[in-house]
Amino acid sequence: MNKRLTLALVFCLFFLWAISSNLLPTMIRQLMKTCELNTFEASFTETAYWLAYFFCPIPIAMFLKRYSYKGGIVFGLLLASFGGFLFFYAATLKSYYAYLAVFFVIATGMCFLETAANPYVTALGDPQTAARRLNLAQSFNGLGAFISAMFLSKLVLSGNDFTRETLPTDFPGGWEGYIQAETDSMKLPYIILASILLVIAVVFVFSRLPKVEDEASDSKEKKLIDFSVMRHRHLRWGVVAQFFYNGGQTAINSLFLVYCCKYVGIEESLATTFFGLYMLAFLMGRWVGTLLMVKVRPERLLCLYAVANIILCAVIAVFGGWIGIYAMLAVSFFMSIMYPTQFSLAVDGLGDQTKSGAAFLVMAIVGNACLPQVTAYFMHSYSATYQIAYIIPMICFAVCAWYGWKGYVKE
Repeated sequence: MNKRLTLALVFCLFFLWAISSNLLPTMIRQLMKTCELNTFEASFTETAYWLAYFFCPIPIAMFLKRYSYKGGIVFGLLLASFGGFLFFYAATLKSYYAYLAVFFVIATGMCFLETAANPYVTALGDPQTAARRLNLAQSFNGLGAFISAMFLSKLVLSGNDFTRETLPTDFPGGWEGYIQAETDSMKLPYIILASILLVIAVVFVFSRLPKVEDEASDSKEKKLIDFSVMRHRHLRWGVVAQFFYNGGQTAINSLFLVYCCKYVGIEESLATTFFGLYMLAFLMGRWVGTLLMVKVRPERLLCLYAVANIILCAVIAVFGGWIGIYAMLAVSFFMSIMYPTQFSLAVDGLGDQTKSGAAFLVMAIVGNACLPQVTAYFMHSYSATYQIAYIIPMICFAVCAWYGWKGYVKE
């Protein structure tokens, strides 16, 4: 299989894990209803999902070292598909903890895909254009995020938001009927996703992916995971930058619908439309950023985009309300290139240590499992001045700006 066709196939993976991760904000909003949770409690949906990205990357990197990128991709697709089908069972239990367990399983499968696909794309071509190539791949991630936010969210969110006290007396089936209807609406996206993942896994099984340099040089005598890779300064700080970027991005993503519906007070149908526009801005930012990198060095663009988001988060923290919503649309545009750019800068020049380096970078996604919860805690605890919670992502983007300015420099 030639490299262009291989890239096209791998780009599908970026699309699929975006569908999965960007369903979480919708699930947070929905689980607040079906499991009767507050903002802070519901935010642990993100924790359950992203903790997989902390515990699994090193074992996954060892698996990739032993069985190849293709083996990791196929196993990840099958595992995530299994988790998607498990969602049907969790919905019958109606237990928050069952949902959290299913999210962890799905995320583990997706973690296989991310740990394999990101370094594979950077290695599958000219090293000088690795950042541009990864941003192009991640633009398909943006497309998946847009579809998840604009369309799949509308399949899940009914527009009804009742409590036991406000439920109409003539609602079919009473409170149990309402909970059942809201629970049933969550099943369809995961059944569709699981089915697609299974089909793509079969396609990969029968595809012959070209080996890249670090695979060709692998031998059984080499370490399955090389901790010495962290001696590289640009990787070390790349891990730190990825921790804060992921935490900041997910804090804004995961609470977007809650911000719109609970704090600004707009209808769910309108909120999901804005969420779709939010992800469309993210997609457009990826395309524009990829084009700009033809003329602008990736690290400089990273720094400029991060500074723009520091300013925008300050606007949200001061004004809140509708101004905050519009500022978040702009934040989404400027967040777009940060993850792939930091990733490509961090693995640059690692050679046969690339898989090990990629594992630590994916582990940094654990920022998603803690920083959004801090943000949610401030929103819930200080509801009168909820917007001050966006100081947390502002700090996160400051770390990203520093990485683009000086942190990426090799020793």
